[in-house]
Amino acid sequence: MLKQRVITAIIMVSVFASVLVFLPWQAFAVLAAGVFLVGAWEWAPLAGVTSALGRVAYALSTGILGAVLSYFTHWQGDTELLQTLLVGACVWWAVALLWIQGYPSSAVLWRAPPLRMLMGWLVIVPAWLGCLYLRSQTSGAWLILIVVLAVAAADIGAYFSGRAFGKRKLAVNVSPGKSWEGVWGGLCASVVFALIVFFVAGAPYWWVPIVVILPSAMISVVGDLLESMLKRHTGIKDSSQLLPGHGGVLDRIDGLVAAVPVFTLAYLSAGWGL
Repeated sequence: MLKQRVITAIIMVSVFASVLVFLPWQAFAVLAAGVFLVGAWEWAPLAGVTSALGRVAYALSTGILGAVLSYFTHWQGDTELLQTLLVGACVWWAVALLWIQGYPSSAVLWRAPPLRMLMGWLVIVPAWLGCLYLRSQTSGAWLILIVVLAVAAADIGAYFSGRAFGKRKLAVNVSPGKSWEGVWGGLCASVVFALIVFFVAGAPYWWVPIVVILPSAMISVVGDLLESMLKRHTGIKDSSQLLPGHGGVLDRIDGLVAAVPVFTLAYLSAGWGL
């Protein structure tokens, strides 16, 4: 199993790096859309949609919604609409945090399949719009790399600090292995990463990368917990078996889909100009 996980991880990193470095942003946007469509297909069972036709229909509806919104936010250059959608996504993740903390009692508020389908759109579509905007910028490849590494830094910091000091459970009914000590360790790692970004990439002020990266790292934890909550509710272990040793695509990007909208909104608001 470990060998399989390592091989899959190497392949994923190699493909991601190649796409980021060698392909123009338009090709990246198409491939990213493909990844998010697979994520929507994997989300469907979490929403109670289990038939093959239903899963495909849900993925297609997600793609159509994303395409329509991206036409206005990107091709028509409506940055104000994009910011409004990103603010809405941030509000959604705040609500999701409350539901996670209140689980299983909170399930009465969201367990209906149509509501869980709506949750999937709120998770996936803003993340794709954020990725599209970030990659289309002059330093788009760097921005995508920064947000991915920010989530990775938070995960690594949380893992090691949680193992060393974890005592107080974060959400025992959702993910018993996560602790508050792990969260603080992840945030510390994110601050260190933000300072590294400042010295390497530059910014008007040293605190700008922290303001952009830290909230993104914080909310990535909520993305992870949200998928865990839905999997626990539906009795699903992995979103799929597409990635040997890693589960599904959604299992790999659950933190990223939460982080990207927050990162994009913070980047726009802070005037980083990277």
